[in-house]
Amino acid sequence: MKNLLILISIFLFVSCQQYSTQETFSPLGNGNAPQTFEELWKDFDPQKEPLDTEILYEWEEEGVIMKVLRYRIGIFKGQKAMMAAIYGYPKGAKKLPGLVQIHGGGQYADYRAVLTNAKRGYATISISWGGRINAPGYKVTPDIVKLFWENKTDNPDYKIITDWGAVDGYHAPCRNPDNNFNGVSAALWTLDSIESPRNNPWFLGAVGARRALTFLEQQPEINPDMLGVYGHSMGGKLTVLTASDPRVKAAAPSCGGISDNVNENPLYQKTIADNVYLKEISCPIIFLNPANDFHGHLRDLPKAVNLLKSKEWQVVSAAHHNHQDLGQSEVTGLLWFDQYLKGTFNYPETPESSLALKTKNGIPSFSVKPDASKPILEVDIYYTQQGENSGEISDRENRMNRFWHHAKAIKKDGNWIADLPLLSTDKPLWAYANVLYSLKEAVTGAGYYYGVYRVNSFNLSTLIHIATPEQLKAAGVKNTMEPSLAIETFEGDWQKEWFTYKPEFWSRKTHKVYNDKWKAPENAKLAFEVRAAAPNKMVVGIDKYATEIQLKGGPGWQPIVLTANDFQNALGEALPDWTGIMELRLGTKETLKEKIDFENKKLDLGAEWTGEQPRFKNLKWIVN
Repeated sequence: MKNLLILISIFLFVSCQQYSTQETFSPLGNGNAPQTFEELWKDFDPQKEPLDTEILYEWEEEGVIMKVLRYRIGIFKGQKAMMAAIYGYPKGAKKLPGLVQIHGGGQYADYRAVLTNAKRGYATISISWGGRINAPGYKVTPDIVKLFWENKTDNPDYKIITDWGAVDGYHAPCRNPDNNFNGVSAALWTLDSIESPRNNPWFLGAVGARRALTFLEQQPEINPDMLGVYGHSMGGKLTVLTASDPRVKAAAPSCGGISDNVNENPLYQKTIADNVYLKEISCPIIFLNPANDFHGHLRDLPKAVNLLKSKEWQVVSAAHHNHQDLGQSEVTGLLWFDQYLKGTFNYPETPESSLALKTKNGIPSFSVKPDASKPILEVDIYYTQQGENSGEISDRENRMNRFWHHAKAIKKDGNWIADLPLLSTDKPLWAYANVLYSLKEAVTGAGYYYGVYRVNSFNLSTLIHIATPEQLKAAGVKNTMEPSLAIETFEGDWQKEWFTYKPEFWSRKTHKVYNDKWKAPENAKLAFEVRAAAPNKMVVGIDKYATEIQLKGGPGWQPIVLTANDFQNALGEALPDWTGIMELRLGTKETLKEKIDFENKKLDLGAEWTGEQPRFKNLKWIVN
């Protein structure tokens, strides 16, 4: 009997050793790479392998248990890959919903997301797929990532981080400079030796995120049936790739996951592109996608939601913003999890909306009917003629700088209706609406870049409506808008056509000067009047150029007149003329940057503001 037990023990030990070191993915049979989503993922069981969890650093903060740790991603080409992450949960809590938070390109796994979520009753793991970590007492910068790669354990800054082993899932920098997020080709550091979707870093990141779900469901303080995932930018795409996992009960990608569908490689298109994964998502999902985002294109949102298996979806699209947002939009992801993971919130239905082209006066009309189940603070209708025509390749600079007109809406029988006067019928018309709702209680969270916000309202959007020039002309639409030298009156709702990412300061930006209505005439001067109670410096910026203005202070209005040559960049070069300008800024101070001969040049302008905020009037072009 004793010998039998010894033999069984030896067998179990050997079996466990083999199990713990066997490859996560089997070698390709007959040299054939996976050709579809199903083939790519059919043999992957994210719950199969042990996690081999390592605690690297631990602390408690404001009643929250926080840990920097690593868990096993898998075994690739004979080497173990380990994901570093920050994990945290409210001390003593049980049956918590769990969240996987996925950083964007060049970003960090960050303790602020974990901490703020824990205070709201969530356990969160912020994964460091790119290699960097931001935590008190455990900061991993790109330089420290390189120390890890070079195994410089004797360096006092050395820290244990994410280890992709024989493959390369790092980013900013990648361990191998030629690592290709847009391809499926083979390299020394890829999983397969032939063209294969398993070579792509997006695939590796999704594997790591799905293993994070496994980590969460095995923690004693977590309810394994209530897991969510969210991420920004590249993390937004990885959120969409991960949300196909049936364990995900809610997802909230921001600025990614809808537009990575243009790739010349057909194998990439069939296995890695966003559309492939959107079709597999059956959980409730909310897309946080600013209207001018360079990475998630607004026009792709209707296509994305139409691909979903899930019928539970919402969209949030702040006008003018690119890859950043304010708390009233960022908070919508947290509220989404409150509804579907905690059952403590009920979202209003998506606002009903319509675009009418055939009207009596020849001016298009937009109508929105929001769900009034929660108090409505504002309804804002936006439109632009700087969007692409259907099938046209989207220009990045145009996408980031397109101007959105704010149309004054009139409420009638529960509908908000606004006319959309146009400058031309030769360009498409894009229109949508935002509805701002109030919250019963303020909500605190960490935003796209982990800045902590506290808000009393949240934003909800309609999908974009698009009319082609052909449709405009067929409907008898008239050109009723005229070009204007007057750019801004600074009266009424003027700030709806300007924007900021720091609303606590008075500085504002606008893309009005990029729009044909306010295009600068040749040899024009830019003029406005400003009144500041105290002497101050202010900055006026145009794209990468700016100028500093000394304000006298006092009760009177100070006239300002500027030529293009008054603006300079960080190298001291003057703006030659107004041709092609896209962004106008009024603010307190700026740091202009340029790179020349691999050296960064900076120019600091302006100063801290003192006293009451200034007032402006009569921003215009003047022609002699």
